[in-house]
Amino acid sequence: MIKIKRIARMAMTAALPTLLLACGAQTTTEEPTETGSLEGEVAGSSTASDGVGELTIRANGEDFVRQGFVTKDGWQIDFDHVYVTLTDITAFQADPPFDAEAGGTPKAIETVRIAETMTVDLAAGDESAEPILVQSIEAPAGRYNAFSWQMVPAPAGPAAGQTIWLEGTAAKAGETISFALKLDPDLAFVCGDFVGDERKGILEAAEQADLEATFHFDHLFGDGEAPPEDDINTGALGFDPLAAIADGNTLDIDMATLESELDPENYQLLMEILPSLGHVGEGHCEETKLVSQ
Repeated sequence: MIKIKRIARMAMTAALPTLLLACGAQTTTEEPTETGSLEGEVAGSSTASDGVGELTIRANGEDFVRQGFVTKDGWQIDFDHVYVTLTDITAFQADPPFDAEAGGTPKAIETVRIAETMTVDLAAGDESAEPILVQSIEAPAGRYNAFSWQMVPAPAGPAAGQTIWLEGTAAKAGETISFALKLDPDLAFVCGDFVGDERKGILEAAEQADLEATFHFDHLFGDGEAPPEDDINTGALGFDPLAAIADGNTLDIDMATLESELDPENYQLLMEILPSLGHVGEGHCEETKLVSQ
């Protein structure tokens, strides 16, 4: 079984509400809690505004998932499905702004939460598809500059029992492997402001704004377009270790089997990579650490 062990400097348990499986969204105004601070553009005012608008939550696997990519070790990966199961999705108006790299918890003046557990397929749609809609909810106007969610095994549906289900094909040098990687860790992420081409989460009264949970699967497989010495490749597992344990041209494997069949160093690397998948655009989230029991 896999569980979350917080890094010593982190206090994520205090930050995340108790897991709820009932449907619905909640809005609260909270007393300030522990926080970090940001510099530059991210350090703007977070004061809540009058009125309400519509906050749209999306999940994004980026072009790696929608269009396919080449791993650090030369495998062409094309996904049929990338299921992730999200719960306890919470958007914060934090003042001061929350710095995930500094640790702590958001100092919230407004909180909106989606308690429902939902499985989404990040690979749904064609190559130009928009990030996947999770849910739109009514929310107080203001700047949502902190975002958290948990990931748990799906209670039902095509990915039942798994937190992350990666299904597709990997091809290299005339060999093609059909794979289904079924991963069931409990994960949690607490993130600061979205970082990207344009800022997200700024909600005006009677308007609409997006927030995005972004998943960087290049952390797992690496990026064949980046130099071998790039951090994205030196810290990635790649696909070669997985191809080595395939049964002919098929790899259908869960986490328990991965632990028994992968080289121990590669399995440990996988455990270190999984908590780094969650981002808000290019913005970092407070990291977690997985241990076996």
